[in-house]
Amino acid sequence: MGSAPSKADANHISPLARLPVFFALNGKRAMVAGSGNAAAWKAELLSAAGAGVDVVAPEPTDTLCALAANPPGGPVMLFDRAWQPADCAGAAIAVAECADDAEAAAFAAAARSAGVPVNVIDRPAFCDFAFGAIVNRSPLVIGISTDGAAPVFAQAIRARIETLVPNGFARWAEAARNWRPRVQALALTFRGRRNFWERFADRAVAAPDTAPTEVDLADLFTPTHTAEAGSIVLVGAGPGDPELLTLRAVRALQSADLIMFDDLASPAILDFARREAKKMLVGAAGNVNSSRHDNATGRMIALARAGRRVVRLKADDGRAGTDIAACHAAGIAVEVVPGVTATSAAARVPDAARTANRSDLSRARA
Repeated sequence: MGSAPSKADANHISPLARLPVFFALNGKRAMVAGSGNAAAWKAELLSAAGAGVDVVAPEPTDTLCALAANPPGGPVMLFDRAWQPADCAGAAIAVAECADDAEAAAFAAAARSAGVPVNVIDRPAFCDFAFGAIVNRSPLVIGISTDGAAPVFAQAIRARIETLVPNGFARWAEAARNWRPRVQALALTFRGRRNFWERFADRAVAAPDTAPTEVDLADLFTPTHTAEAGSIVLVGAGPGDPELLTLRAVRALQSADLIMFDDLASPAILDFARREAKKMLVGAAGNVNSSRHDNATGRMIALARAGRRVVRLKADDGRAGTDIAACHAAGIAVEVVPGVTATSAAARVPDAARTANRSDLSRARA
């Protein structure tokens, strides 16, 4: 009988209703059937993605005609007739706006027979893929899906994300695409490349509305910025609610090579780590055995000396000072990211509770 799986072993991705993928359509052919506004919008999206779009539309609307005259990307060709199964042949993607389920079933069958992924607008039973709500900072593109359950909710989330993602990120994403070959030419190790792109991301987040220049690139290329020294970040796990993690804590988890944690660490907190990071259970929560703590600290320092970025996800056990002193003595860079205290977290609840209590009291007095 094998040993029981550790907490880290169970830290797998949760089930997905849809697999989020992004089709590369530049220079490929897409096929759209339908004359309505929904078909026109899908044709516009496909053209914006660089596809050459063939739109088979009996009596095409003015919207479709205007799109064909001035497409946002790839060319849009109109065919004033009903669609035929042969229209799907050779397409990279097929989309249709159908009048009923019978037409939807026929179109889906024709596309699948030709080996083409199909989407029938607003009829998920006949779809191989779905169009989500989009936040466009191309080449940075964010897709949002509710698996067709609540499109209006997806749009509301998109609107919220729009306010959080500066338009200037488009310029930084474009710079990343242009600079990537030059970074690869440096023949850096994985850690060196990751250091470069982490600093790139830090600079983009700090100055999203400032266009990146060659000066930025030269600064990011300096040996100090591409150094591969290991480091340690002590991250406070707080009361265990992942929504209470600070932004600094999330960024530390996402840049770590290895995360050391105890039994108090919530799996939902570990989900913030990048998938490649190794997770290591280093002791039971509340364990006061000094030798075990010293062993975990020594292992953490040894990993940092080997060039690893280590995050120690800590409950508030009062030993952070010991870890910091050990890191300083070993000459290892250490950063402390405090967690939200249980008292501060609880303070968020009484506000609502006090309001409810006041309401109850008022009703009692009435």
